[in-house]
Amino acid sequence: MSSIISASLLGCDLARLGEEAERARLAGVDWLHYDVMDGNFVDNISFGLPVLYSLNKATDMPIDVHLMINSPEKYVERFVSLGADRVCFHLEASKDPVGTLDLIRNCNAGAGIAIRPHTPAEAVFPYLEHADMILVMTVEPGFGGQEFIPETVGKISEIREELERRSLSAHIQVDGGINPQTAEIVKNAGADVLVAGTYLFGSEDMKAAVSRLR
Repeated sequence: MSSIISASLLGCDLARLGEEAERARLAGVDWLHYDVMDGNFVDNISFGLPVLYSLNKATDMPIDVHLMINSPEKYVERFVSLGADRVCFHLEASKDPVGTLDLIRNCNAGAGIAIRPHTPAEAVFPYLEHADMILVMTVEPGFGGQEFIPETVGKISEIREELERRSLSAHIQVDGGINPQTAEIVKNAGADVLVAGTYLFGSEDMKAAVSRLR
């Protein structure tokens, strides 16, 4: 199974955001991963709506928005209207996961639900039928450049087995510490969407780096 590669913009030169997006496109990246942090759900603040608007004008690549914010349902429609092709929010931050997943789909965007490294796999099982993608965080959300947490791998396998048991086709995305070595581990566990930031944007030859991840 060929992996989808989503380049995390947290790892790029933000002073050259449009150029970095183009560099990722030319390297063969499939999606751009756009992390939104509010300083509450995670201890960091990143991009928001105005930057997404500008990015969407600068690229025609699919934009994969990861909401690391409280009350994500309040912002779904605005992010989609400004260019998000997929929106993923955290189970731990939502009071109504099913309603939020359905809202994203009703906006004609792909709907994803994410879990932190210490949230058990089974916590997401009630929502699998409503999701187009499950994001398993392989580092604590909030900062790029962290080391991969090996204990998260078992959750990928558990979710893949449950999807197959129910004959569901949702993607499993992983985000955090992804490089050629960890990519092989998570792909073997059942992941099919790999988010990489530091590894890709820090490579002199991004096209070769993308090939190594695949």
